[in-house]
Amino acid sequence: MSSARSIGEVLLAVENVSLAFGGVKALTDVSFDVRQGEIRAIIGPNGAGKSSMLNVVNGVYHPQQGAVRYRGEARRQVDPHRAARQGIARTFQNIALFKGMSVLDNIMTGRNLKMRAGLLEQALWLGRSRREELAHREQVEHIIDFLQIEHIRKTPVGRLPYGLQKRVELARALAAEPVLLLLDEPMAGMNVEEKQDMCRFILDVNEEFGTTIVLIEHDMGVVMDISDRIVVLEYGRKIADGLPDEVRNDSKVIDAYLGVSH
Repeated sequence: MSSARSIGEVLLAVENVSLAFGGVKALTDVSFDVRQGEIRAIIGPNGAGKSSMLNVVNGVYHPQQGAVRYRGEARRQVDPHRAARQGIARTFQNIALFKGMSVLDNIMTGRNLKMRAGLLEQALWLGRSRREELAHREQVEHIIDFLQIEHIRKTPVGRLPYGLQKRVELARALAAEPVLLLLDEPMAGMNVEEKQDMCRFILDVNEEFGTTIVLIEHDMGVVMDISDRIVVLEYGRKIADGLPDEVRNDSKVIDAYLGVSH
């Protein structure tokens, strides 16, 4: 665990959030915070509301009750585009890449919000558009080197194995230069070696870029090793919140994962 790093003030605060779809309650009165510079994990059994919570944070869903505060300001009716402009990037449980495009071009799409040239300038690739694209490409090449995917930079994403596609998706999210990075099961479907690589990259992103990270992950070994704090959901309710050792030994968490009832 990376506890030696400096953890700052509260960056994101989820306050008594409740979310329902018709009569189905996805989240009920959930509160927790995320501090600048930390790796914050959200765990829980299937159907616990973890992905729904990430969707609330980046504006896909709007809760019926409660609030989300980002950098001290309450966010109301924020859509994913505006959330991205505010510095919140996201990867998905199911890979969402352009399979026919190269690795380089996929990562370049993560720079779209940083581009200022108009469509005509981009189409003609003249003046400001040319200078801008060259500058963005330089940033993307740095990310490619950082994630050690130089050898596949021109390969269509659809031809890559699953583990490398997940790394490309991480690269695209990093291209947006996020303050807060939301990772939805970044190691799902990976073998042991791929998981080890992804863990190392997540820690490197956090330490070298100073990016605050919130991740959902089912591999408890991974969660306990790389997280600063963990919040646990079950059936849309928070049942535990604390340091890895505290959560590991919490009887409610043990019961939730072992299916023990009282």
